[in-house]
Amino acid sequence: MNTVGVVGLGLIGGSLAKTYHEAGWTVLGFDLNESVSRFAELEGTLSGILDSKNIKQCDLIHIAVTPGAACQWLREHGMEIAKHTVVIDDCGTKRKVVECGMEVAAKYGFTYAGGHPMAGTHLSGYKNSRATMFQNASMIIVPPTHDDIELLDRIKSLLEPMQLKRVVFTSADDHDRMIAFTSQLAHVVSNAFIKSPTAQQHKGYSAGSFRDLTRVAWLNENMWTELFLDNKDNLLREIHTLIDNLTQYANAMEADDAATLCALLRDGRIAKELSDK
Repeated sequence: MNTVGVVGLGLIGGSLAKTYHEAGWTVLGFDLNESVSRFAELEGTLSGILDSKNIKQCDLIHIAVTPGAACQWLREHGMEIAKHTVVIDDCGTKRKVVECGMEVAAKYGFTYAGGHPMAGTHLSGYKNSRATMFQNASMIIVPPTHDDIELLDRIKSLLEPMQLKRVVFTSADDHDRMIAFTSQLAHVVSNAFIKSPTAQQHKGYSAGSFRDLTRVAWLNENMWTELFLDNKDNLLREIHTLIDNLTQYANAMEADDAATLCALLRDGRIAKELSDK
């Protein structure tokens, strides 16, 4: 029977623990909030608390915390990890944590890969975690090397309990560049959009577009602050691009320039069609 260790039992870590448990793995878990770990153990998701005594039993370790906390855990526990173990972090940015993870793995001889499951909700915490969280989702992996087919296949095999739709292998730089647009910018826009005074009067006037645009405004501000600052070069570029685009719409309306406004809207529709292909 395979054994997985899960560090951090929030929404993602808790869902990973439940996913691997349902797949028949032995699951060892740890959370800074001891009551969460004990509850997960009591309900049967965890077979035990992950500690220095049992960590070497793990075939796989998922680190589902923020990049800074992941680096701290790796530096404190790297010496305890067995050489046969594959360690994957599940953080929302990759450059900082991958640099740290590769360094610690090289020092102690285990295998490390950066990871980011493209799944989640605006809710947080173990209570909102579920075993089906990753079904048909993508998992982004930053491997230590891209030309070791045996290792890449091994990583895919270790991720099979997640029932992913695809595993995407990339670099830390490309991950952070893309995620600034596909995830981080959306959270910034949603969070800023809901601050309009009009938002407090929306009931009875809103439908799906309002709900979709504001869903991720409900976020964990501490976690997202760290993620945004970790990736500020990429995210700032996307924010400034959006500001420039919005300015074009505003200028067209201020000038009553229907032709330009119509062209901008047409270009946006076409861009959406192309992105969906």
